[in-house]
Amino acid sequence: MAISEDMKESILGALENVIDPELGIDIVNLGLVYDVDLNDEGLATITMTLTSMGCPLGPVIVDQVKTALSELPEVKDSEVNIVWQPAWSKDMMSRYAKMALGIR
Repeated sequence: MAISEDMKESILGALENVIDPELGIDIVNLGLVYDVDLNDEGLATITMTLTSMGCPLGPVIVDQVKTALSELPEVKDSEVNIVWQPAWSKDMMSRYAKMALGIR
């Protein structure tokens, strides 16, 4: 069963509380979250990337994602898959994130 749009919005809303420590902008507006899913058992699967492969804050961000998701009653457990394809670029950022960081 596919995740409902409402649930997807709830998950993305929770993930907007996860701030990239280097850039000070949340991971959703940065375009780091590629996919979110929730199965019938309440396992949320987040497919995301980091701004750089050598990002030392990866484990911190993964912990923050799990903490943010644990606040949703529908989410019983979560799994975060860090992927490097497609590679992240500034083009994936929302208009808000670009304005906040002064990127045109």
